[in-house]
Amino acid sequence: MFTASTLLAAVTTDGPNSREIFDPATGELIGRAPVDTDADVDRAIDTAVAAQTSWAGLSNDERVAILHRAADAIEANAEALVEILSREQGKPLNGPNARFEVGACVTWLRVTADTPLPVETVIDDGDTYAEMHYRPLGTVGAITPWNWPMMIAIWQIAPSLRMGNTVVQKPSEYTPLSGLALVHVLNTELPAGVLTAVSGGGELGARIVASERVDKIMFTGSTRTGKRIVEASSGNLKRLTLELGGNDAGIVLDDVDPKAIAEGLFWGAFINTGQTCAALKRLYVPDAIYDEVVAALAEFAAAVPMGVGLSEENLLGPLQNEMQFNVVDRLVESAKAAGARVVLGGTPDHDATGYFYPTTLVADIDPEAALVVEEQFGPALPIVRYTDLDEAVRLANALDVGLGGSVWSADRERAREVAARITAGTVWINSHGSIHPAVPFGGAKQSGYGQEFGTAGLKSVSQPQVIQG
Repeated sequence: MFTASTLLAAVTTDGPNSREIFDPATGELIGRAPVDTDADVDRAIDTAVAAQTSWAGLSNDERVAILHRAADAIEANAEALVEILSREQGKPLNGPNARFEVGACVTWLRVTADTPLPVETVIDDGDTYAEMHYRPLGTVGAITPWNWPMMIAIWQIAPSLRMGNTVVQKPSEYTPLSGLALVHVLNTELPAGVLTAVSGGGELGARIVASERVDKIMFTGSTRTGKRIVEASSGNLKRLTLELGGNDAGIVLDDVDPKAIAEGLFWGAFINTGQTCAALKRLYVPDAIYDEVVAALAEFAAAVPMGVGLSEENLLGPLQNEMQFNVVDRLVESAKAAGARVVLGGTPDHDATGYFYPTTLVADIDPEAALVVEEQFGPALPIVRYTDLDEAVRLANALDVGLGGSVWSADRERAREVAARITAGTVWINSHGSIHPAVPFGGAKQSGYGQEFGTAGLKSVSQPQVIQG
C-alpha cells in the first residue's frame, strides 16, 4: 500500500527531462513530472500493441476479475491518490471533490467490468440467422483533461480494457502526477504492457492521434482541440469518442420553490469550483420568481467555504491554473463593465497566493453577454431573466454546443416537455450534471460525438462483427 509520498516518489523524477508541478492553492512545489519525447510515445505504443493479443486472448471473465483487482488496488490506496489529486488539481478533500473522484474511479471500474455485453441475435426467422459480436479494436489512445484527471481517465481506460484493447494514456500537462499515480496503482494488478502512460505537452497527444498503430482515440477537452484530432485521425480513419466543450443551460420554470432548488442549482453550477464540462454555466429564470431564485441561490452560495484543498472544512478550491483564472476574471469584468449586477463575489484578490476566484453570481445580464455565450469553466454563474418560455428555450439552443442542460419544475411532466425541446446530449430534471456508470453520456452539436458509459460505452471501444449463417 502506498502513502502519498511513496506514490509521488514512484511517478516523479529529478532528471533533466522534467518540469516542476506546483499546488494551485499554495504555490508549493509538489514534484517534478517527467517530460517524455516522441520516442517515448512510440515505445509506449509498441508496448501496448505487443501486449494486446495476449490481453484480448483472455476470456471475458478473466479480464473482469483482473479489473476488479485493479479497483481493489485503487480503493486500498485511495487516501494517497486523494492527497495527490487535491494538491495538484486543487480540489478539496470533501464534498463532490477529491474523495468523491477517487471513489468514483472504483465504482466506474467495477460497474464497467460487470456490464454485460452478450452476443446479439440479429435475426432468426428460419431462413436467415445472424449474430452481432463485439471484438477489440486494438490499441486505444486515452487523452485526459485536468479538471477530473483520475475519474475521466477511468472512463476511458475501464471500457477499453474490458473489451480487450490495450491503452496508451496521456494525462494533461497541468495534472500529470494525478494521471501517472492512478496508472501506477492500476499497474500493480494489470498485466505488463496493457496500460502505459506518457507525460508531456499536447504534442505527445498529437503523436498518439497521428499514429497508424493506434486504433481508437478517446478525448475529453476543448472543441478546438477536438477538431484538430478529427483532422489528424484521417490518416487511418481511427475511431473517435470526443467529449468536448459545453456551455450548459438551465431553465427554471415558474412553478418551483426557489429555496427548494437553491442547493441543486448551486452544485450543478459550482461542482469542482465550476471546472466541469457538463456544469450548469448559464441559468434562465422567469421574471415572476427571478428575485426570489437569485436571493435563495446567493444565500446558499455564500455559506459554502472555499480554501486550500487539504483543509477538511473546504468544499470549493482554487482554479487549477492561471490561464483559467484569467478567463473567468475577463468574463466577469466584461459583464460588470456592461452593467450587469454582481450579487455575490466578482472581486478576486490578485495579490493573494493561489488561483482563488470567489464564488460569483451575476444577475440582470444581457443574454448575449460574453459571460453567457462563452464557456467560463469556473465559479461564476450568469443568471438571465426571461418572460417568455419559448424565448428561454431559443436562447438555450442558440449556441453551437450541446453537452447537457436542465429544467427545474414542480411538474415533472411539464419539465420533460421542455427538456425534449433542448438540443443537448443529456437533459436533467431538477438536477444538473449527475451521471451514472450505466447511463450513456455524450454531446450534441460541437460538444462532440460518441457515447460513454454502460453498454453504449463498451460498444464504442469495440469493432462490431456480424456472423451470418
